[in-house]
Amino acid sequence: MIMLVLFVCTGNTCRSPMASSYLRSFRLPGLTVESRGLAADGSPASQNAVTVMKECGISLDEHRSKPLSPADLSADLFIGLSNSHVEILRSLGIPSEKILLLGGGIADPFGGDIELYRCCRNEIMQAVDALLFDGVFTPFCITPMTEAHLTAVAALEQECFSEPWSVASLSESLNAGTRFFVATNRDGTVLGYVGFSAVLDEGYFTNIAVTSPYRRQGVATLLMQRVIVAARELSLAFLSLEVRASNEAARRLYERFSFSEAGRRRNFYRFPTEDAIILTRRFQTKHEDFKH
Repeated sequence: MIMLVLFVCTGNTCRSPMASSYLRSFRLPGLTVESRGLAADGSPASQNAVTVMKECGISLDEHRSKPLSPADLSADLFIGLSNSHVEILRSLGIPSEKILLLGGGIADPFGGDIELYRCCRNEIMQAVDALLFDGVFTPFCITPMTEAHLTAVAALEQECFSEPWSVASLSESLNAGTRFFVATNRDGTVLGYVGFSAVLDEGYFTNIAVTSPYRRQGVATLLMQRVIVAARELSLAFLSLEVRASNEAARRLYERFSFSEAGRRRNFYRFPTEDAIILTRRFQTKHEDFKH
């Protein structure tokens, strides 16, 4: 699926560049993300927008505002930051089915202090996450796992792991409070899943797996992001996981989400025997909570 998404606000110096840069940071294949302003004049991003996005590891240093042009009207999806933006987009003849309002509308922070910008950034990120999990930008969505998914998830375990979990063990873990999320395509087929348990303010991954035809398609990325969001909701102090020492692809994914090496378990894995690297992400401040 190839898609061009345009976030549209007024000046293209605050809200729409924050939203577009955040969505772009997920590096979803086939997705091009840009932003425009209805009254843009080539200005750089506001300094407060630059600062609050930098807190999340995202740079707006090179951003320059761009006006919406006739050439932009061929985009696949327009996301307005307020109801007035949506109405103007409709007045330009863009079909309603190609226009979304981000969240319930995002108030303009222009001229406000840094805390107002942080609140705006967080609201934008939460709204973009919701669209990601609903499958707006991908051919799959992310939902909580239920008993109905157990057989498919157990088959995925068989495909991906040398010591797979059974239906019974998955069911037991689900009923004991482990949180699971699945990635499913439009017909409900399970493409991947992730699980983690929370003990007080500590979070521990159980497994993350993606069926081979859908690897490198953004499935694991959005499963990871769903756990990060759940960790924020639970106010966890950290998330931790183990990964085979030789699994470079998985380690690169986890590092993108700010996981760093915290230890090693000797001969932790079998078939073949191999060390596990312990990776941990700590949530230290309210600003870093939105980093991924």
